[in-house]
Formats: sequence, structure tokens, C-alpha cells
Amino acid sequence: ERILNAPRELVFKAWTDPKMMAKWWSPKYFTNPLVELDVRPGGAIRVDMQGPDRVIYPMGGKFLEIDEPSRLVLNTTAIMNGVEILENLVTVTFEDMNGKTKLNLSVLVTRATPEAAGPMEGMDTGFIQMIDKLVLLINNVSILE
Repeated sequence: ERILNAPRELVFKAWTDPKMMAKWWSPKYFTNPLVELDVRPGGAIRVDMQGPDRVIYPMGGKFLEIDEPSRLVLNTTAIMNGVEILENLVTVTFEDMNGKTKLNLSVLVTRATPEAAGPMEGMDTGFIQMIDKLVLLINNVSILE
């Protein structure tokens, strides 16, 4: 749970606009050279995260529920060597707080292979770092213009 100093419409947009998501959807020191979002129930998500080691870590998934601007539910998958090794159910709520937004993020692992052990160890830290980057993006108005 985090409070962001921005209206929930803007915070929601950061989760559904590929150009905005490319600036924050990855852990610290990672970039996103590819972000493709088909924002509709059943629509696909594709993000290629690039680590400091220059290795691409692909992620897939789909949007399950969209209730703009208050709630998103998505399925995300981590892919290794072309195989889905980890699947999560991600639920995000956006609550209006007099011009600020209370963001609530819940991540439930729904499937994991033995190869997912490493990525799962860093998952909590990765999501915290992602939200930290989102806060920086939202607070930097010049990036949004």
C-alpha cells in the first residue's frame, strides 16, 4: 500500500499506458525496451525487462478485469527460455484521497516451476522497487508532459 501525490486517473494511466509503464515497470537498474499492452479484458501484456547485465527478461500476461480508474486485475507470467516459469495474479486498486491516490497492490503466485525459485526470491523487493519508480515518475511532472 502506498499513497501517491497524484490523482488516481493519472496513476491508473501509468498502469495502462505503454509509454508510461516503460518508465517504471521493472526493478531498480532495469529498463523496459518493449512494452505492449492491449488494455481490455483478455488483452495481452508483453514486457521485456532488460537487466544491468543486458539480459532480456520477458514477461507476458493478460488483463482480466478493468474498472477504470479504480481497479485492475491482471495475470502476469515470467518467461525463461520460451517457457512460462511463474504465473501471478496481480490486483491493483486505486482509491481517491482528495487528489492523492491510495494504491493497493496484491500479488498471488498461482503457478511456479522449480526454475522460478530464483525470481521468486527477489519478487517482493522487485515489486517494491517498481512502485518506488512509479512514485518517482508520478512526482516528476516533466516526464509526464
